[in-house]
Amino acid sequence: MITKKLKLIFGISIPVFILHGIEEFVTHFSDKDAHAQAIFGMFSSLSNHGATFVVFQIMFWLLLIISLLLIMGGKWQLYTLGIAGIVYIYELHHVYKAIAIGGYYPGLYTSIAFPIIGFFFWKEWLAIKKQNI
Repeated sequence: MITKKLKLIFGISIPVFILHGIEEFVTHFSDKDAHAQAIFGMFSSLSNHGATFVVFQIMFWLLLIISLLLIMGGKWQLYTLGIAGIVYIYELHHVYKAIAIGGYYPGLYTSIAFPIIGFFFWKEWLAIKKQNI
């Protein structure tokens, strides 16, 4: 069962994700980051309309899959939330890149919040997992 505390931690992360996405957009993260270029570069040969359509379709499919996992309840809710927990850790790559280049890297400022959120998230997530073994 998902606790109110885990829901709150996840809820707090949503506006941080929004701010993070805005920071990445404003600082042209997608033009500078090798991961973003590798993932989204495959859409560069498509028209803007075509790329938007494909991305919409993929996001819709993911929404359907995640919705199914959430309505299945119990452990699937916990595991689905674990995806967000992985992203909290992955966002450390902004800090790593900033250290590697010795300066600001796009997305750095808001990414600093994710390890803090991730610490509390994983602490609660693991406590729930331990109780439900």
